[in-house]
Amino acid sequence: MKTLAVVVTTPPYSHLTITALTYVETALAAGINVIGVFFYQDGAMHANENISIASDEYQAIAHWQRLNQQYQLPLHICITAAEMRGIACDSIDNEQINEAFTVSGLGELVELTTKATRLVQF
Repeated sequence: MKTLAVVVTTPPYSHLTITALTYVETALAAGINVIGVFFYQDGAMHANENISIASDEYQAIAHWQRLNQQYQLPLHICITAAEMRGIACDSIDNEQINEAFTVSGLGELVELTTKATRLVQF
């Protein structure tokens, strides 16, 4: 069975994020096993619970949440990238981290890379 891992390095307001979301959702609908999405560099901003995008803009974070709930899609954020962008990951209840996301490290990216038959970066 084909497995896919995705790395997102674009911020939630980027047009490439829409492309990433469309790609992942199309893969899931086609029955491809998407084993995880790793948010790195500016992509870590997707997990910020306090980010507010204008209501007339594409709500990428809500779409990631929907994919997480609908397909149990694992969403990992890089702790170092998040902390470099002011997202506190060390609090006990991670109030700044959206509940759909898991705080991870580069070790998780390595694991996704080794398990996936294909890795795509946006």
